[in-house]
Amino acid sequence: EVQLVESGGGLVQAGGSLRLSCAASGFTVDDYVIGWFRQAPGKEREGVSCISSSDGSTYYADSVKGRFTISRDNAKNTVYLQMNSLKPEDTAIYYCARMAPWSSWSLFPSSYDTWGQGTQVTVSS
Repeated sequence: EVQLVESGGGLVQAGGSLRLSCAASGFTVDDYVIGWFRQAPGKEREGVSCISSSDGSTYYADSVKGRFTISRDNAKNTVYLQMNSLKPEDTAIYYCARMAPWSSWSLFPSSYDTWGQGTQVTVSS
């Protein structure tokens, strides 16, 4: 079964750091674009970052650029999101997702066909 499982969320003070993990099974992460998304209460799901399947090229939303870093460990079949200098507005449920094979490069949720269950990140002020 194709599956993604997020972990690493928690409660952190503003200015702190967390590293989220996205463990994949049923497929190899370097064969697909993998994205990180977040959704705060009452808001639409927002693209955060993604990493390519080929050369490892990365993309970041302006809101997290310079603070977050996406990476993958092919041996562990896992994608990570290192989050530094966290702000209260980063509070959300964070999801990882696999891009659909028929989709072109994007950070739109509709381009992704498999989603994890999410992990809560709460940043206190």
